[in-house]
Amino acid sequence: MTAASREPQPVHAAVLKLNAMLAKRGIDPNAPLPEDPPEHLAALELAEARIPDLYKNAVADHPTVQAWIQEIARLGRTGPGGAPGIDHGPSLLILGPVGRGKTRQAYGTVRGLLTTGVRLRWQLITAADMYSALSPRPRVDSEAEFWRLARCPLLIIDDLGADNPSEWARKMTYRLINYRYSERLPTVFTTDLTPAELRAAIGERSASRLVEMAYPVVLDGEDHRRDPARRAGFQMAPALPPRPTGFPSGSPASGPRR
Repeated sequence: MTAASREPQPVHAAVLKLNAMLAKRGIDPNAPLPEDPPEHLAALELAEARIPDLYKNAVADHPTVQAWIQEIARLGRTGPGGAPGIDHGPSLLILGPVGRGKTRQAYGTVRGLLTTGVRLRWQLITAADMYSALSPRPRVDSEAEFWRLARCPLLIIDDLGADNPSEWARKMTYRLINYRYSERLPTVFTTDLTPAELRAAIGERSASRLVEMAYPVVLDGEDHRRDPARRAGFQMAPALPPRPTGFPSGSPASGPRR
């Protein structure tokens, strides 16, 4: 018998057995597969896996931050599959005292860009962690780490100037800001310092570039962290007493260290 005249073979018994098992569980083996979620929602889910639990639902609701998101989306270049990606554009400097929602706005920029359909590689790092990652140490290529951050399409530096930076830290800050300033790479900075304090902390050259490259966003109002209704995003049970704002006298935290 030639290949052309072969009779169709019966369906393998294992397939029939599997179909019977699926049917028993109420699953139609012939049902069409569910459609994949829209690409921007899939990208948002991937990003949220990297976002700390406290900020998973962060929304950039400040008008200037919202306008910045739209501008970055408008300036984006077309990437694979026709989706826009991060290109060049302005930066943001979010200022305000502690507890005003600066980090929440920063994470909101990531979620906002992804929601508008922009594909992006992003990194959020505190200034303290950045200096730690860039500090020279054995068997670590700190220069490669510097360029990984410097060239990231969207970089967010949280708490800029929070510690008293050393001369080495000021130099690294200048290198990073100057590169991203020259390449016009979108960067989001947050700080709880006043403009004068920030200038003193990071140096005149870095501050001068920040003024030119970034739109300022000033957050004021009450300290959100002191609001019991918003504390850590949890609703308190009626029987649960309010958490204290400080350690009571005589507690282990206020007593002598052992």
